[in-house]
Amino acid sequence: MTGFEKTPGWLDWYAGPSRPEFRLPEGAVDAHCHVFGPGEEFPYAPERKYTPCDASKDQLFALRDHLGLTRNVVVQATCHGADNTAMVDALRASGGRARGVATLRRDVTDAEVRELHEAGVRGVRFNFVRRLVDAAPQQDLLDIVERIAPYGWHVVVYFEAADLPDLRDFFLSIPVPLVIDHMGRPDTAKDPDGPDFEAFLDFLRARPDIWCKVTCPERLTVSGPPALDGERRAYRDVVPFARRVVEEFPDRVLWGTDWPHPNLTDHMPDDGLLVDFVPHIAPTPELRRRLLVDNPTRLYWPEAD
Repeated sequence: MTGFEKTPGWLDWYAGPSRPEFRLPEGAVDAHCHVFGPGEEFPYAPERKYTPCDASKDQLFALRDHLGLTRNVVVQATCHGADNTAMVDALRASGGRARGVATLRRDVTDAEVRELHEAGVRGVRFNFVRRLVDAAPQQDLLDIVERIAPYGWHVVVYFEAADLPDLRDFFLSIPVPLVIDHMGRPDTAKDPDGPDFEAFLDFLRARPDIWCKVTCPERLTVSGPPALDGERRAYRDVVPFARRVVEEFPDRVLWGTDWPHPNLTDHMPDDGLLVDFVPHIAPTPELRRRLLVDNPTRLYWPEAD
């Protein structure tokens, strides 16, 4: 026993995922995934707002190989707070095939940042989704940016679409590259050509070093259908949003599984079918190669680019 009790109603990750029909190009990267614990070895943070199932590095790497991926970018999970130990353990066990995105507090030292960099961390995540975390003061975040900038790191930002107008100026003041999680969580019941999503695209146009993850259709969908039961045209309502981003910003888009899919409440997708979502949002081989190989390699493994 780990001593941790899962949040009531928690959906565990999908066991026995299918094999994708879409064959990923050689060198493909899962640029957004997590590890949870195991809690017995890497305890969850006392301040967490949810308690997940365990999802270990070995299980993550087994999924990587099953899907035909080559590398992972492991993003620090909010259930672990600013204790990056589980994420760093996964990086060190990967043989150079994983990079990381950390969560840091304002009092992080230069020595701690250097140690994280040597382990393979290349970014820090700032979370503004209030149901998941209590956001830090903006000056504290800028102090963290000052620590990480000399290492060439970027900042990953996670926010809800409705909050972008209030956050936009702050984001644009951050003097390192930005990566947007999950397309800024658009309302996919609205028109992908409408003013709300156009405002998000205008934000991406504001600087040439703003990247976007076209990830988590299972979170963004309103009408589905879900990636279950062999459905290889899942989440059709999300496709036009993601395709707009991929086609306008082909050199600044990233894709990932979001395994093990924290805090889903409706359904848990089959990760093999999530891979089959990719050709619908990146309709040409060239766009797929940029999305899956060239872009994440350039951002996380520039020495191999």
